[in-house]
Amino acid sequence: MIARTAMDGGKGMVITIDGPAGTGKSSVALAVAERLKFDFLDTGAMYRAIGLEAVHRNANLEDPRELAFIAKHCKIEFEWSKHPPGVLLNGDQVGHLLRGSEATRAASYVAVVPAIREQLVQQQRAIGKERGNLVTEGRDQGSIVFPDAPCKFYLDATPHERARRRVAQLRARGEIVDFNEILDQIESRDRRDQSRSVGPLAVPQDAEIVDTTNMTQSQVVDHIVDRVRSVKV
Repeated sequence: MIARTAMDGGKGMVITIDGPAGTGKSSVALAVAERLKFDFLDTGAMYRAIGLEAVHRNANLEDPRELAFIAKHCKIEFEWSKHPPGVLLNGDQVGHLLRGSEATRAASYVAVVPAIREQLVQQQRAIGKERGNLVTEGRDQGSIVFPDAPCKFYLDATPHERARRRVAQLRARGEIVDFNEILDQIESRDRRDQSRSVGPLAVPQDAEIVDTTNMTQSQVVDHIVDRVRSVKV
């Protein structure tokens, strides 16, 4: 047994996995959670859910106050019995809509609003406390949300490799994409994520940097699981 759960009277274990876009954080975090029988928290889904609500309300995405008002009145819940957990927005299942272009675009505006990030950080911490054993991924999980987590990882890869993975993913869906355009998008997003004033992308203190450039997903998952199992809580 890795850690006592909150239900057993222990504090449980939170594992954070951060890193830039295209490093496979979501897939790796989900696989690690399944291997360890932990819950999985996709924090990006929370920002996308608020973005989706903003789109549905025809909100001005460049108005932080309007976005913060919408976020304040959004109820985001996870269906923990499902794998991966389903996402409910104001009681409606929206998981299948969160990877769409509209929610993705809107989430980029939502994520830079300080009031919204503060709100979601508090919700994420509450989830960690409630669920006990949790694998959570994002941009600021080990640095801001769970700075005291016993296991923190930062996944990285070269921009070219991340662009290659994204192009392969999109082409598998039947989309026609240009590699250089995708590479430009990834490099631009890195700059935005690293320079934003709230929750910037950064390597958390005490986090292990895992360069996934020449690793398969299975190798990354095996590495993280082995590291976690060696930690005594």
